[in-house]
Amino acid sequence: MISRPLDLLSGRLKLRHLVLVTTIAEQGGILRAAEHLHLTQPAVTRGLREVEQILGVELFQRGPRGVTPTLFGEAFIEHARAVQAELRRAGVRIAGLADGETGTVTVGTLLAATNVLLPRSIAALKAERPGITVIVREGTFDSLVPHLLDGDTDLILGRLNPIEDRPGLHQIPLYNEPTLLVARAGHPAQQAHTLPDLLHYPWIVPLEQTALKHELEQVFRGHGLSMPKNRVECTSILTIRSLLLTTDMIAALPALLVRTDDRLAELPVPLVSVRRSVGVTLPEARTLTPAAKVMLDHLRRQAELLRRELPADPQRIDHDDPTH
Repeated sequence: MISRPLDLLSGRLKLRHLVLVTTIAEQGGILRAAEHLHLTQPAVTRGLREVEQILGVELFQRGPRGVTPTLFGEAFIEHARAVQAELRRAGVRIAGLADGETGTVTVGTLLAATNVLLPRSIAALKAERPGITVIVREGTFDSLVPHLLDGDTDLILGRLNPIEDRPGLHQIPLYNEPTLLVARAGHPAQQAHTLPDLLHYPWIVPLEQTALKHELEQVFRGHGLSMPKNRVECTSILTIRSLLLTTDMIAALPALLVRTDDRLAELPVPLVSVRRSVGVTLPEARTLTPAAKVMLDHLRRQAELLRRELPADPQRIDHDDPTH
């Protein structure tokens, strides 16, 4: 009689024992189980004896028409089947992770990619691979890079920031998108043609740690001007849009954000020197997971479609593109 719990994790009980016992139960006899497993009858008998010795109980009653599970046998067979089912599910899950059918991809996103490219890419990915979970983490480039380097984020999508002083990163340009000065439709500044004309209005500018903020400062310095004193610093597109629609504020936004929103209007003051390249920033030393590779493939495909949709940019500056 068993007087204490059995330690079945000692290494004596093998997976082959579980397969053997469940097969005997399914086939109803030693000989039929041996034929099914392509083993000899003595090998199956010996394996069953090993299991019964480990458990200290008899698992089957032998009879003229085969074998019948005992009370102990029924209990053990139930658990043996559950273990095998879990292992089969593990195999399916691992295979899914390996081929990108399942898994998780975390995308750090900057303002330029939020409105069109990323939503389209996620929609296409989910249509093709519904088992992949996509996590979107918004932030500035500086705040997202540590997450990228430590593995919490798979890739960063947005305007390509300089990385010369950031070892361990590399970038893939996807398309060029102008940054525009924007206000609500019907804003009086739509009649302005110079940057000084726009200083009469409040502005929304990016946060201090963003490359776009520094580029805007250079634009103002190039005109002999200081940054607007009446300003809000923000990178939340929902907050920016709400402020633009309800006030006379002006903001610098990616062209696709403006051209897909009929309540916003481009102002006729170009930002020629502001970098235009949108792309992906990746960790140089870490291989992408299968799910992240699928995400990158969809980003590339959707970026190709966006390149066809974007109007020709006569002010494009090729040396702003990291591929040049």
